[in-house]
Amino acid sequence: MAKNNSFIRLEGTLDGLTFFRKNGESFVKTKSRVSKNRIQNDPAFKRTRENNQEFGGSVRSGKALRGAFASIVRLVSDSYVSSRITGKMRSIVNNGTGLRGERVINIVDNPEPFIGFNFNISKPFDSQFNAPSDGPVMNVDRDTVTWTVPDFNTDSYIRTPEGATHCKIALAAGYVSNYEWDTAMKSYEPVEDTPNAIGDVMYSAPIPLIGMVGSDTVLTVDLTAYAPIPVTTALFAGTAIVFLQEVNGDLYELAQGHSMKIAAVG
Repeated sequence: MAKNNSFIRLEGTLDGLTFFRKNGESFVKTKSRVSKNRIQNDPAFKRTRENNQEFGGSVRSGKALRGAFASIVRLVSDSYVSSRITGKMRSIVNNGTGLRGERVINIVDNPEPFIGFNFNISKPFDSQFNAPSDGPVMNVDRDTVTWTVPDFNTDSYIRTPEGATHCKIALAAGYVSNYEWDTAMKSYEPVEDTPNAIGDVMYSAPIPLIGMVGSDTVLTVDLTAYAPIPVTTALFAGTAIVFLQEVNGDLYELAQGHSMKIAAVG
C-alpha cells in the first residue's frame, strides 16, 4: 500500500489499482490476484485459512467487549479502539487450546492483555485522573462492582481540558464470554450467550473543578439481574472520566478530553 501524493484524488478501482481515503489521506493498493475460492480450498493456503478463522474470532469477541461498554465506549474511545481490542483478543488466541484455526479464546484465564487497556490511547486515563483509590472491587459472585474514591482535590488530581468547568467520574462493568470454534456454524461463537456483551455504567454527580470534592465518591454497578455468572464468562470493570462545560446554568459534555481504562477483570 502506498500514499497517493497526486493532486488528483481518485476513489475506486482502476486498472488493478484501488484508490481510497483513510483519515484524510489518499492511498493506493494493488488488487489481490489470489481468488477467494483458492484461499478457501487450496491446501497451500491452509495456514491462511487458520489465521483468518482465528482473526474472525478475535473480531467477534472484541465486538462483545465493546458491546459490554456500549453506553460509554464511543464517548471515551479513539478511532482505532476496535482494531486495538481485536489485537488484544488475537494475543489471547495464541494461548488457547485446540487445533490451529480453532483455538479457544479463553478470556477468563488470560485477562492480562486488557488490564490497564486505554480506550483512547492519546488520553490515557491515569494522565487525566490520578486521585488515590483502591480501584474497582468485584464481589465474590461477580455480579456487583464498587469503586470508592476518597475525597480529593480536583486541582491536584485532574488534568482539566480547556473549557471544562465540571467532570463526572464513572464506573463501567460488563461481561464477555470465552469464544470457541463452532464447526457447524463455521465461526467462533460465545461459550455462553448470556450474559455476553452486556453491561452498565454508573456516573457520579457533576463535580465542579474548583478544589476539594467535599466527600467520598462511591459508585456501584449492580449486575445481579444476570446471576449466576458462568465460570466461562469474564467480568470487565472500567474507570472513566467525562468532562463538562457549564453554559448559562446548563452542563454540556465537551467534544474531547474524556478517557477510560479497564481497571480490573475477574
